Amino acid sequence: MDSSCNGVRDKTEFVTIGKFNEMHLLSDYRFLEDAGRLVDCAARDRLLPRQTSNKFLNFMKNRARKHSIDLKILPIGFAKRKMNSTYFHKKEQRFYWHVKFQFPQSEAEYTEKGVPDNKILHKILERYIDPTESDPVIRQRLQIYTSSPSGVKVFMVLDQKKLGLGRYVELDLQKSLLDNLHNKTVIEFPTLCVVLKDFAGDFATCGQASIC
Repeated sequence: MDSSCNGVRDKTEFVTIGKFNEMHLLSDYRFLEDAGRLVDCAARDRLLPRQTSNKFLNFMKNRARKHSIDLKILPIGFAKRKMNSTYFHKKEQRFYWHVKFQFPQSEAEYTEKGVPDNKILHKILERYIDPTESDPVIRQRLQIYTSSPSGVKVFMVLDQKKLGLGRYVELDLQKSLLDNLHNKTVIEFPTLCVVLKDFAGDFATCGQASIC
C-alpha cells in the first residue's frame, strides 16, 4: 500500500478519454468553480475597505447603533476580527456585511462578503438552497435543503459551542438583513444557522431580543 496516498484524487491528473466518466466531469467542474470563486473573492477583497483604526471601528459601531444594532468589535488577534470584511458605505448609507452561513443538516459552512443590509433574507439564501437559482456546486452539497418540501428556518447565533448547543434567535425570511439585525447584538458579523423546519425544534431560541 502506498503510504503517501491521502485518498483524494489529484484534480490536475491526466485522464484518457476512454477512462473519463461523469465523476471526472463533476470533479473538473468543481475545480473550475473553485478556481473562479477564488479569483472572484480576491477581486472583491481588493475593493473592500480594510481600515482597522479605532476611529474607523468607532464609526462603524456608531452607525450600527443608529440602526439599533449593538455591534461588538473584538480585540486584534481574534479570528473573527481578522476575517471580518464588514464595512459601511457612506454614499449609500448602507452596511455591507460579512456573513457566515451554517447548514447543519449538510454539515456545511459558507462565508459571503459584501452582503447589502437592504437585501431580503430569502433572496440572500437563493444562491445556496434555491432548487434552480443556487450555485450548482453548492446545490450538490446542500441537496437535502434544495429538495426539502418543508422549507427552512433561519436562526442567528448569539453564542455557540457547537451546532445546536447555544443561544439563537429566529429571523424572518421575508425581512431585510437590516430589519433582522434590529435590536440585536452582533459580535463582529452575523452567523446565520439555516435549519430544515423538521429540525428547528432542536435549537433553543431567545425570542426577538438579543438578551435572554
